[in-house]
Amino acid sequence: MASGDNAAMPAPTSDEAPASQGTAPAAGVVDRSHKGEAAPAATFANAAGKPLTVKAFAGKPTLVNLWATWCAPCVKEMPALDAAAKASSGRVRFVAISQDMDPKKARTFFAERRLSTIQPMYDPQLSFSLALNANLPTTILYDKRGREVWRVTGERNWTSAESRALLGEV
Repeated sequence: MASGDNAAMPAPTSDEAPASQGTAPAAGVVDRSHKGEAAPAATFANAAGKPLTVKAFAGKPTLVNLWATWCAPCVKEMPALDAAAKASSGRVRFVAISQDMDPKKARTFFAERRLSTIQPMYDPQLSFSLALNANLPTTILYDKRGREVWRVTGERNWTSAESRALLGEV
């Protein structure tokens, strides 16, 4: 290859991972390789301690965010997720499943930051993230039947025009 050949290559213009690559997408990039897969049957709990699965949210598109208070990218993106939830006007349910061992940490985090639109859930056994073999943060959009539309691993600006368009896919 001649010197300078790389200079002619165009810069990526999409925030989506190419479908043909077998490697994991870069942080914040949309991954559609699991499209159509059913949500795992792994349980997590709501604020009252009631066990739930994603199936409990059937009938409405649901965005699930796996996060923890000790995860810097998770903490950084949470206000944008809350703002995106407000902007969705209830068309999409936003659920944040904390992977903290102590659910009190997540409750305190939400209260201190006045995050009021996202529904906080708790998974101290890490059942959901283990079922997906997911790193934090991971955000998955499920359609109203509980089938995956796309996922993003890593921090993303959820208030950007691109993210709003993604949320509009359901």
